[in-house]
Amino acid sequence: MRGRKKHGAAFKAKVSLAAIKGDRPVADLASAYGVHPNQIYAWKKQLLDGAVGVFEGGSVAAAEGMASEAQFDLLYRQIGQLKVENDFLSRELSK
Repeated sequence: MRGRKKHGAAFKAKVSLAAIKGDRPVADLASAYGVHPNQIYAWKKQLLDGAVGVFEGGSVAAAEGMASEAQFDLLYRQIGQLKVENDFLSRELSK
């Protein structure tokens, strides 16, 4: 008994983009890539539905960038504080 074939994201994207391009019929793509035509239609629909998220992702990435920048600022302040404390303690120990 054969198990289901699992296709990676890159393969799905390649097949979906070929289907969207429309140069070849889906039946030809199905035989060329060894995938059922219904699967190609499903991947094509999934790609088209998810395409909006690519352009909406800019605001999410910007928010993440600001959060990481704030985190860097906090970490640099902590490093500075620890350096001052370390210098103070090393001077007190040397006395």
